[in-house]
Amino acid sequence: MWLVADGHVRAGPSAPEPKVMFLFVWIVGSALLLWMCAGLKRVRLDRGKLFVSNYLREIAVPLSEIDDVTEFRWVNIHPVTIHLRHATEFGERIMFMPKSRMFALWSSHPVVEELLQEARESRRSVRRD
Repeated sequence: MWLVADGHVRAGPSAPEPKVMFLFVWIVGSALLLWMCAGLKRVRLDRGKLFVSNYLREIAVPLSEIDDVTEFRWVNIHPVTIHLRHATEFGERIMFMPKSRMFALWSSHPVVEELLQEARESRRSVRRD
């Protein structure tokens, strides 16, 4: 794009409009990708707790703190958001990308129901104690 115009190398510079448009789209696309993915966390369930990491620091969140679990089915990565009852070091919402599934376009990811079920069971056991 910077050196070739119409399939031929030219001695002088090409028109600036396509270059500026390409640069603008590149910057907007990069900003959008950063906005969508920068907040993603690593999440794992172990020993009755939810371990959340931003790849620098990891915290343990009791399952009873989970208030709701939602997902955005219309985005390719199906980001899942865990809504917490109280704020943690990472805030009141934790967003992560679950393992991808083949041919599961707009269906709900099973991890959503699994987390909700684990949270319900944890709240029941806390009330009994």
